[in-house]
Amino acid sequence: MDGFNLQEELLSLSADLSIYHIPHELDVPDLSETALDAYLSTAIESIVQDADSILFSPETTLDVFRSILKHADAPAVDGNVMQKTLDAVTSSLVHHANAVMALVAPGAATSDDVDAPLAHKQQLEIWAFLLQWLVLAAEKGAGKSANAAPAAAKGRGKKAAPKRAAAARSTAFVWVDHVPAVLAAMHKTLRIPTTRIWRTTSEREAFVSCFTRPAYQLCETEAHLKAAETRLGIYKVVCLCVKFHGHAFGAQTSVVQNLTYFEHLSEPMAELLAILEKEFDHAQLAEEVLREVAGKSFAHNDAKGPRSFSKFLVRLAELCPRIVQKQMPLLLAHLDGDAHPMRMAIVEIIGILIKDISASDDGDEEQKNKQIKRFFEILFERFLDLNSYVRSKVLTTLIKLCDLPTKFPKQRTHLTDLTIRTLEDKTSSARRYAIQLLCRLLETHPFGALHGGTLNLAEWTERYEIICKELEKVDTVEMEKARRDAGMDRDDEDEDAADKEGDEDEDADKDAANGVEDADAADPTLEKPKIKRKPRQSQLNIAAVEAEQTSLDAQTVLKLRLTKKYYSDALRFITQIESAIPTLCQLLVSTNKTEVLESMRFFRTAYEYNISSADQGIKTMLHLIWTKDVNATTDDGVDGRGVRAHLIDVYRTLYFDVVPDLAPKQQVSRIAKNMIERTYGATLAELTSLEEMMRTMMADGAIHGDVINKLWQVYSADQEIPRAQRQGAIIILGMLALAKKEVVTERVDALLKIGLGPLGMNDLVLARYTCIALQRLGGSAKKVKGSLTHNTMRLPMDNAIFQKLQDVVEFSPRSPQWFSMAEQAVNTIYLLGEQPDALCSSIIKNLTAKVFSRPPKADGQFGTASEAADAPDTTPTSATVPPTPGGMSRSSSMDSIKAVDEAGSFDLAQLVFVVGHVAIKHIVYLELVEREFKRRKDETAKEKAAAKAADKDGNDLDAVAGNAEDDIGDLIAGVREKELLYGDRSLLAVYGPLVASICASPKRYRSPMLRQAATLALTKLMCVSAQFCEAHLLLLFKILETSRDPVVRSNIVIALGDIAVCWGSMIDDNSERLYQGLGDVDASVKKNTLMVLTHLILNGMIKVKGQLGEMAKCLEDKDERISDLAKLFFTELSTKDNALYNNLQDVISHLSIGAHAVDEETFERTMRFIFTFIEKEKQAEAIVEKLCQRFRLATEERQWRDISFCLALLPFKSERSVRKLIEGLPFYQDKLHEETVFRRFTEILAKARANKSAGKPETELKEFEAILAEHQAKGLEDQALEADVLRKTKAAKRRAAKRPTAGSGAVKDKGRAEDRAQDREAARAERRPARSARSRRKVVESESEDEDGDDE
Repeated sequence: MDGFNLQEELLSLSADLSIYHIPHELDVPDLSETALDAYLSTAIESIVQDADSILFSPETTLDVFRSILKHADAPAVDGNVMQKTLDAVTSSLVHHANAVMALVAPGAATSDDVDAPLAHKQQLEIWAFLLQWLVLAAEKGAGKSANAAPAAAKGRGKKAAPKRAAAARSTAFVWVDHVPAVLAAMHKTLRIPTTRIWRTTSEREAFVSCFTRPAYQLCETEAHLKAAETRLGIYKVVCLCVKFHGHAFGAQTSVVQNLTYFEHLSEPMAELLAILEKEFDHAQLAEEVLREVAGKSFAHNDAKGPRSFSKFLVRLAELCPRIVQKQMPLLLAHLDGDAHPMRMAIVEIIGILIKDISASDDGDEEQKNKQIKRFFEILFERFLDLNSYVRSKVLTTLIKLCDLPTKFPKQRTHLTDLTIRTLEDKTSSARRYAIQLLCRLLETHPFGALHGGTLNLAEWTERYEIICKELEKVDTVEMEKARRDAGMDRDDEDEDAADKEGDEDEDADKDAANGVEDADAADPTLEKPKIKRKPRQSQLNIAAVEAEQTSLDAQTVLKLRLTKKYYSDALRFITQIESAIPTLCQLLVSTNKTEVLESMRFFRTAYEYNISSADQGIKTMLHLIWTKDVNATTDDGVDGRGVRAHLIDVYRTLYFDVVPDLAPKQQVSRIAKNMIERTYGATLAELTSLEEMMRTMMADGAIHGDVINKLWQVYSADQEIPRAQRQGAIIILGMLALAKKEVVTERVDALLKIGLGPLGMNDLVLARYTCIALQRLGGSAKKVKGSLTHNTMRLPMDNAIFQKLQDVVEFSPRSPQWFSMAEQAVNTIYLLGEQPDALCSSIIKNLTAKVFSRPPKADGQFGTASEAADAPDTTPTSATVPPTPGGMSRSSSMDSIKAVDEAGSFDLAQLVFVVGHVAIKHIVYLELVEREFKRRKDETAKEKAAAKAADKDGNDLDAVAGNAEDDIGDLIAGVREKELLYGDRSLLAVYGPLVASICASPKRYRSPMLRQAATLALTKLMCVSAQFCEAHLLLLFKILETSRDPVVRSNIVIALGDIAVCWGSMIDDNSERLYQGLGDVDASVKKNTLMVLTHLILNGMIKVKGQLGEMAKCLEDKDERISDLAKLFFTELSTKDNALYNNLQDVISHLSIGAHAVDEETFERTMRFIFTFIEKEKQAEAIVEKLCQRFRLATEERQWRDISFCLALLPFKSERSVRKLIEGLPFYQDKLHEETVFRRFTEILAKARANKSAGKPETELKEFEAILAEHQAKGLEDQALEADVLRKTKAAKRRAAKRPTAGSGAVKDKGRAEDRAQDREAARAERRPARSARSRRKVVESESEDEDGDDE
């Protein structure tokens, strides 16, 4: 067959297949399956009989195959036909390839005949061409029996369809199963020496392309690459072509194209190049591809390309790091590119190369260290990359490097500093990975060789100081040895001179102290003994040196120096970790869950490594128990537990889990000890969070009964133990009883014996927490809102608990802890007692008797109750002191009187405190009584309603029951309002005037504790009755203004919040006084005021009347707690309907001008935060209009700058906002000459352009820009003109003043005064807006005429 040209056939095949010419083409679409199979069988038999028949009779062989492949999608071409075709093509191709290999084999007779293989050239071309065509057709789905489904549908009966479908599937051509065989045939064919058969390059490339094109086409289908056999077969085909058949350039082009257009080929192409380099020893292709990739540039908006190439580079670096390392100087150019995926790839590659270099044993160590240092420097530079993904990739790369055996000590210090800095990154992902890296640095630190892995700062500091002292001794020894070796000790003259100078100095000091003249210090008789003593001292030093030398050698000294360096590096690392603790504590309360979890993991790790400040994070972490989250899988799928579950797990691991190698009793003691230690030094907030965690763990069954018994043993211990230990035990037991009240119900006797017995009397903190534990007897189930059921348990008043509580309140020793104990005791009485008011009345009467049964005091501190209530608010001019006994001095008498007075003040403070707390608890008790009445009425109504059958009667009964409930509510409200504090038979009514009198008489009642208790009692009484509150509200505000005690002021502020809940209208009318606390000098008062206002405003209890400016000041408060609380307030306020928007103008005015104005920097920071909540377009448009109008009344440049800054903070996303700004031009056009104002408007213009729609013209913005520039230039011109006018006027006045006149002296003085006035006027003129240019021009003309006249 002379007409077959492979290159032309391939060209025709790549064109339209329908016009491909076949001389004896079969009409395959019209042939039946049987007829087509017959044609194919004939062709195959012909080839089997004669392998060269495809050349001599192409009409019955080649054309049949070509016809089938051309019409491979025809119905007649089923799986059987495709199977036979495939077998024929592959077997024939392999047959001719084997024949060629036999001809060129070294032992063959024709091995030296160069032309011998040419006999198989055309056959190989034909079969290779058919194989390529067959792969092309199979990839398009040939032989899949498209008629199988209709055939199955035509079957008769239900059983026919499945049988026919199975038959169709059995005859279908499954191409995937045959791909490995096809690739194996290609491998065998590519063993032939193509250079001996195809002498020209074009012919050989055409033949080779018959194998490479199918290989690349198979790569395009991702499913083929998932099969390992197929994937490796494709790689081998390409590698054979590159290595032996000159396909290197074509492969380079194909690889780059595949990376560009097929993202799934990124890693396979890297594996292909790796196999080519490792198995075929051909690295040139990989290097050429890397050079081409290094020279590529990507557009900033191209996402697919950089991502594909980055995956390729990373995978290639993993497989062949040495090849990539050679091309790194070129690849580093991508660090300056816009495509961040390429920068990420380079960063990851650097990490891979560092790992490879450090693990390699080849090469020069110095050179390797230089390369590693350079790579680390590049990574450290990328910490400042603009893209957060790149920064995160740097961190993840360094995390992997930390796991290497090599610790990189030289880079570790700088790496730790950069990681700690990244903890404050603006993106969450970077912060999260920074925490992970810091944790990994801690876990892999290199300082565990000498003393284990712990990193306690105090321990390492002590070790460092010890080694420094040892080295000081060594240095002294070496110095003495050096002096001796240099012969300095034998130089008697020099030594004597030195001794003489030293001794003279000593004697001079002594003589100066004794008043001896300086001349005596130079007496030669004093020098002789010194010269004799010095050699003896030198001999002793030499002996000491020799003794030291015997014990110290050079190796020991070197070891000491290295140990010092080791300790120094460890201390530096520990200090770095300690410095990161405050930032990590802030990240514990982050809104991002992954950051919180990583921070918790860090603190757990730091605690295990004994980092000193880790306890701070562990305590802060405790507050996360209030997090409301659910267990869900994170983005990375790493940890699906919630923050609460993770927190409990951390505490269990650190404190409550079983430790190996301990006996069971020791395990229980350890866990109980850890629980108790959690209460040491804990604040109220920490105890509250600990209580919730203990309750949760107890409810989950995580606390063993033996631990609870151990806690009771500690609490009930007879021997003397530290107070804090016993207190901690009852605190934990009270917490556990929240979840299971049986913890305390079974040990009530122990509570009464220990906590309310002699031990409790002497330890009021213990008594207080014992009262809290007793409160758990009533149960801890929370009341459901609207429910009338009440499940608390009530005890009869003759129970021993109440007698103990009364005793501990009445007879406890005087201590500041008494008040908190008495508060909990009263709470316990009202929670558990059936008639708590009776017992509390008895306690109040006994305390009253205790106070007023004392003899009258000499200084009139207080007398009877009536005297105290009616005494005027005056201070006696002198205190009458009784005569002193014979043996007592006047001063001791005064001391005893002072002690008695302090005792009386404390007793009175106890009385008023109990009165106030009983009053507030009685309100709660009345509410319970009301609820109980309603519950009984409700039950009665339900029973009667069940007995009634008629609906009408039932409805009437409901109405009657509702009226009864209303009557009960009115009755309880009347008791609260009129009876408690104003009833004739009310005990509390007696003490209202007394408490008010103590509060109103600060000069008479000077005791701070008494005044605190009285003020607190007054505020509680004011919550009982509106009438009492209205009568004493002004007194309370007066105390708030005049009191110097921050505790009193804080209590009043907090109480005002409660009063606002009870009697809202009274506080609403005086709300401006409540805001005064925001300016208090004490931080606690300010914080409490802000907290109360936050509660009242956000819950709608008081209206905001323009006082938000003071709250905005708190955003920049020095106290971080106050600023955080203020930020929380404005964040929550922004969620309310237009609340922040409606008060924005008042805030700006308050902070910008007037007595409350702040500096510009503070104003800008505050406004920048507040304006982040202006998100609605309509609000932004209205604010633009209002701010522009503010320019009209603004007279100072500071106001102009503030208003323009606020305008610049708005987003200007809509055209209406820009239009409002342009419409307001007349209000601010005369202010544009101010530099800052003009710059702000320029920023607004740039922002408007950035937000402009792409299709709309910029005509309006350009006109606005021109107007701004014009008015700025005009304003500057007018300003300069006015300054010039004033300057010339001033010059004229000076010339006039120089003219000689009769009263020259007076004129000179007047001229100087006028000059100073003109200077001030010129300064003012430069600040105020310029007048019109026309008027100034007239002034200039008239002035110039005056000057001309003067010159004449």
